[in-house]
Amino acid sequence: MSMDLIRIVVIGPESTGKSSLCEALAKHFDAIWCPEFAREYLTVHGKDYTFEQLDDIARGQLRLEDEHARLAIQQWSNQQQPVTPKPLLLIDTDMYVMKVWCEFVFGKCHPWIQEEISKRNYDLYLLCNTDLPWQQDHLREYPDLETRETLLGIYRDLLKHQSVPWKEISGSGQDRIDEAIRAVETLVLTKS
Repeated sequence: MSMDLIRIVVIGPESTGKSSLCEALAKHFDAIWCPEFAREYLTVHGKDYTFEQLDDIARGQLRLEDEHARLAIQQWSNQQQPVTPKPLLLIDTDMYVMKVWCEFVFGKCHPWIQEEISKRNYDLYLLCNTDLPWQQDHLREYPDLETRETLLGIYRDLLKHQSVPWKEISGSGQDRIDEAIRAVETLVLTKS
């Protein structure tokens, strides 16, 4: 039996609170969230990656997303009073992020990534603005605001030219989380 799954992707440049936002939304909606595979991969393999390794990272992200989709359906099915009318999966990073990463660093993208972008179905994108202070991390590459703003512009352009609804999320702390909750609630209410 196939069950509809509401898939919400959180994207944006580095250090914009994507993982924290996914975690907060998952807690609020009693849902599952899929972490970014690249963090685990780069922790093991090192920060000096190749174009070919971005292929491995993208494929790993898709496997992780599919695993978490199954978990989201299972968890929702086991809830006595689910918060949402359908299972909800929050996803930290998708193939748009992989496309931007490939093209920004290497000037080209693995063709199958573009194919996956057109094949995968999502219900909402939350684009995290760069208005949070930079948090140093051994895996992050672009601490300067100018580069982060350039990347934010690339993401905005991608989202403007596709059909899935999207919302840019700004602010800090609980205000940022509340803005994302409202965007998800609007989507969930239209899906019920």
